[in-house]
Amino acid sequence: MYDGDCGICRYWVKYWQGLTGDSVDYSPYQDVAGNYPDIPLAEFRRSIQFISPEGNVTSGAKAVYVLLKGFFPYNFYLWLYRFLPGFAVLAELAYTFFSERRSLLSLISHLLWGRKLEPPSYALTSWLFLRLLGFIYLSAFASLAVQIKGLVGEDGMLPLGLFLERAQEYFGDTALVNLPTLFWFAHSDPVLWGSCLAGILFSLLLICNVLARTALVMLFVLWLSLFYAGQTFLQFQWDLLLLECGFLATFLPTRSTLIVWLYRWLAFRFMLLGGVVKIASSDPAWDNLTALTYHFETQPLPTTLAWYAHHLSENVLVFFTAATLFIELLLPFFIFLTRNFRLVAASGFFLLQTAIILTGNYNYFNLLTIAFCLFLLDDAAIRWLYPGRWISRLSDLTLSRPLTRLNFIIALMVTMLVLSTSTAQLWRIFTLSELPVLTSIARMIAPYNIVNNYGPFAVMTTLRHEIVIEGSDDDEHWREYVFKYKPGNLHKRPEWIIPHQPRLDWQMWFAALGTPDQQPWFKNLMVRMLQGSPVVLDLFEHNPFPDRPPRFIRALFYEYHFTSPEQYQQNHQWWNRDLIGIYHPAISFSSKN
Repeated sequence: MYDGDCGICRYWVKYWQGLTGDSVDYSPYQDVAGNYPDIPLAEFRRSIQFISPEGNVTSGAKAVYVLLKGFFPYNFYLWLYRFLPGFAVLAELAYTFFSERRSLLSLISHLLWGRKLEPPSYALTSWLFLRLLGFIYLSAFASLAVQIKGLVGEDGMLPLGLFLERAQEYFGDTALVNLPTLFWFAHSDPVLWGSCLAGILFSLLLICNVLARTALVMLFVLWLSLFYAGQTFLQFQWDLLLLECGFLATFLPTRSTLIVWLYRWLAFRFMLLGGVVKIASSDPAWDNLTALTYHFETQPLPTTLAWYAHHLSENVLVFFTAATLFIELLLPFFIFLTRNFRLVAASGFFLLQTAIILTGNYNYFNLLTIAFCLFLLDDAAIRWLYPGRWISRLSDLTLSRPLTRLNFIIALMVTMLVLSTSTAQLWRIFTLSELPVLTSIARMIAPYNIVNNYGPFAVMTTLRHEIVIEGSDDDEHWREYVFKYKPGNLHKRPEWIIPHQPRLDWQMWFAALGTPDQQPWFKNLMVRMLQGSPVVLDLFEHNPFPDRPPRFIRALFYEYHFTSPEQYQQNHQWWNRDLIGIYHPAISFSSKN
């Protein structure tokens, strides 16, 4: 029983009614007070009154906890109320304080939860996330399918068969445990390409919501197998992030909100660590907020908009750098607060990821981040996206169905596994020490990459170095091999190629940060070019030796810069470059190199 004339009372009662459903009758005391002469009218005016089926009467804060004892976190509050000394007194004092200041309570409630409060549901959110995840899987497998033979095929740069042979020698009988990949059973080129095709088919099933649970399991297994098969070319943070998101997604059909909270925990770790590594690196570019004055020009594959962003005023770029740190270091803590705070955090994350998408080609990385950050929202926040006739149908298909005891136990076990592993990882990062038991659990599941550390752009690259590969028949006249996407041709406009990831172009950016000896695959690339391997040459946009391979291959080292607006107006060049020297001397099959 509650005060029917009180707006904020009706606000909260409607929320409670959504939680308890028909198991509790709600009535304004103005209508039923006469039926309970033992309860003074002043008590009705002071606080809510709850009468249990046994006839026990409770009021105030305790009444709320008893009423909602079957729902987290109220069941936890009831336990504290009963057993923690002092908690009951503080809870009742707080209740009395706000019951006497209902305008203040109304202001705070609307500020923290919004004008309309309803029990959170995630049926629509989960449905949308799974469709986006299906599209991201589709993009990842399709992108890899057109490259896989040149990367790790039989005539590729890092042949998978040789890798598995050496792994078997190193790990012995535990090879399958340490490298859990299906390619131990077969690894020919048709099998590699067929695994990508299978991933595409299962992605389409997930998008169409056909055999979704089976598709989720198979997509995770296939991507994990390709993650190891791809070796250097698939060791990126987004490949790990897809594995972690895909693993959690296999448990979304349990319909437990614990999985929703695991995605929120992932969002917290991912965003916070992105800021922490920047601060911990002591990189001057982050310390003095000049990181973005370099980033747009020096990132691996900039877009056209990156050229324009690079020429923004220094003050604007400093502001955007500070905004990035604010979003990554502060907003993650909003995830654990009330609904409106989560909406603010989600808005900040979406804005940051969209800005990155517009100015840099990071394949599906930012799309995937946006997708799992959807779990910071509830159905009420995204209901406007759906036609009215879809809402009841989708709600019936997903999380609105009852949560079974078995599904809850499964979700709880997954939660304990993820929390223990991620806690061990975070503890090591922040304390440089280990938690023995939790660290053992983390090491046990490490080969499956279901819980990972993240932290992109810890140190800002301030100069853009590019490797240009050339071939020659006489060691005097050289012709340049043109890559499909990375900067090379000075007049070629930076393209927008999301969600595709040209893995060789990406590795060339990393190779330019070090020496050839630090990139074992690079000499293999040069050898394959001397051999004229078709699958490797297909990774280039232009082969200057279409009839037969050159006798010599070398690599030059250049420093690239965006042109100024004035230079672009004069010659329509997007880039300037200056030769630094030789990255790798010329080699041929007759040379000792």
